[in-house]
This record gives sequence, structure tokens and C-alpha cells, in this order.
Amino acid sequence: MTITVLGSGTSQGVPVIGCECDVCMSSDKHDKRLRTSILIQTEKTAICIDAGPDFRQQMLRENVKHLDAILITHHHKDHIGGLDDVRSFNFLQHISMPIYASPVSQEEIRREFSYAFAEKDERYPGAPTFDLIDIVDNKSIAINDLKIEPIRLKHLEMLCYGFRIGNFAYITDFNYMSDESFNKLKGVEYLIIEALRREKHYSHLCLSEAVDIAQRLNVKKAWFTHVGHQMGRFEDTNKILPSNLTLAYDGLKIEV
Repeated sequence: MTITVLGSGTSQGVPVIGCECDVCMSSDKHDKRLRTSILIQTEKTAICIDAGPDFRQQMLRENVKHLDAILITHHHKDHIGGLDDVRSFNFLQHISMPIYASPVSQEEIRREFSYAFAEKDERYPGAPTFDLIDIVDNKSIAINDLKIEPIRLKHLEMLCYGFRIGNFAYITDFNYMSDESFNKLKGVEYLIIEALRREKHYSHLCLSEAVDIAQRLNVKKAWFTHVGHQMGRFEDTNKILPSNLTLAYDGLKIEV
């Protein structure tokens, strides 16, 4: 299984419009971050977790020509804003794109992309088509050869889902995890987890909190995503981290 980090940045991405901090002005490609998303590929299957405003650019950069499904962590704009561009896959594959999301996230998708849910005879030609599928607590998701376990998280007051596939897990955009959810992550060896910045935040993990979770899980390797420009430069931040923990970056490929 290959995991590609499509984007590793916050809702504004990095650089931030109008900002002249050292990170935003950095020439290091590792400090250029699109909105957070990953691509998971096996010989039989290709799925994305989230489809933010940079989805089109990310698909083109990675030359993705087939996509079996998209899993939605939650319905903030930086995680669903690119769903209109699944229409390219609709045309190529002649199917409605399966979108796995919580019922509340589905409501927002229906509102945000209302034109995609118009009656067939009223739908604008070329509009994307979605097949919305519920994410259900304690029920695995089977997509071809992938068995995916949802991990319930809390993003301030918003429901958010992480996902575990075998010894790999992806968890982002949260500030609270129950003991039950933590226990579902035990045995994970490879982890992508959010770390917004070094200072504590009211709805996201900060770096020390993310490090703590990775170390409590005793993972072999962890990568920090959803990174803001306040974190500091890629090179500088990695110097202060344990050797098995590092910032993720756009285009990173992980073989599991």
C-alpha cells in the first residue's frame, strides 16, 4: 500500500496570502503546503481522504486517473471544497463517485453542492454526481481490498473521523479523542497525525500533543500534517523532534 501526502497544510495553506514570515517566504519546497489530504493506493484500489480546494491540482500533480472513493473526515471547506472536480472521474469511470461521510457532513455537502443533487431532468449538464454513503461508528468500510476502520474524534464541537487501515492510521483536525478511539489505534505502526503549530490551539492538536499521542502509541514512524506557518520551517522543526517523528510534506510517499 502506498500513501501519498497530497497536501499537508492548514485551511489557508502555506504560504498564506499576504504573509511575509520566514516560513511563507521560504524557498524550501517542504515549506509549500496545499490543503490537507492523502491518496491511498494498492494494486486494486485508489481512494482519497478528503478533497479540499486544491483537489484538482493534487490529482494532476500525482497523475491520478482512477479513484474508487473519497472518505471525508469532516465538512469544513478545506476538506470538501474540491468535490466539484470529481466530475472528471465521473466522466472517465461512468459512475457516481462514492463519498463516505457522516450524516452531518453529508448535509453540508448537499447544501454546498446543491446543483449536484437536482432531479435528473433539472441537473445542469456536466455537474458532478455523488453517491453519499454513511460512516457508521464501529462498522468497517470495505472498498475492494481495503478494510477501513473509522475512528471517532472531536474537532471542538464537530464530529470528525480518522481512519485506520491495518497498521496505518490517519487522524487530523481534532482536539479530543476518547479512550475508546485511542484504543482502536493501538498496534498502529505508521501514523499521520495533525500538528497545527507549537502553541496550544482550541480545536487542533499542537506539536507537543501530537508527539505525545504518537509516543503513547509507540509507533515506528509518525508524520505531522495540517501544519501551519506558525510551526516554523520544515528543516528547523525536524531538528527538535525525535528521529522517528517528522513533519510531513506535500508529495511525500509512504510504503506500508
